[in-house]
Amino acid sequence: MAAIVRSSKMSSDSRQMVDPQALRKTTRTLKMVLHLERSQQAYTQGDPATTVLYIHKGKVKLSAVNEAGKEAIIAILGPGDFFGEACLAGQEVRLGTATALMPTTLFVIPKNEMARAIYTEHVLPDRFMSYLLSRKLRTEEDLVDQMLNSCEKRLARALLLLRGYDAEEAPQKALPKISQEMLAELVGTTRPRVNFFMNKFRKLGFIEYADGLQIKPSLVNVLQEE
Repeated sequence: MAAIVRSSKMSSDSRQMVDPQALRKTTRTLKMVLHLERSQQAYTQGDPATTVLYIHKGKVKLSAVNEAGKEAIIAILGPGDFFGEACLAGQEVRLGTATALMPTTLFVIPKNEMARAIYTEHVLPDRFMSYLLSRKLRTEEDLVDQMLNSCEKRLARALLLLRGYDAEEAPQKALPKISQEMLAELVGTTRPRVNFFMNKFRKLGFIEYADGLQIKPSLVNVLQEE
């Protein structure tokens, strides 16, 4: 399991952040910078899919709700990530909702301009392809994690990734407010199980509650247990 976290780290290290000025220069029609407060939505399920979004600062939760009202968390993304890119493959409406987990700054790129830049520019296509490959790797790792690992290890991995273990940015001093219900949805278990393991991690010194939830790098030890 430890190898999964290391491979995620390597994949994100190869994905360089896009300089805001370079992004504006590359995408000539980029004029919109979207600032979201915590819990604000960049788009909702069913909205027209007409733009690709890039996270400059902050974190975004992607989720979807079924007809019965049950929400599933698809991903939690951070600086350097694109989302909403399915519009480039012909998706006409958003299949999920994008919600800011903390104050977040996004660049909004019209679909036609993103398509033009991919075929005619150099910097943005390289960054975008790197993102797509790293996202594919993360999706495969998430699938392996769900199929093969215990609830405890899935939770530990989710917390490390949320902390920024695999990100180029400096790790957050404390995570944005994330409920145990959200963590349960993210790792595919129940809130009581999450509560049990969070208490265990705290007693072992892997996490602490001080000005928010702080995740210690030593939490990776959970992933290395046989």
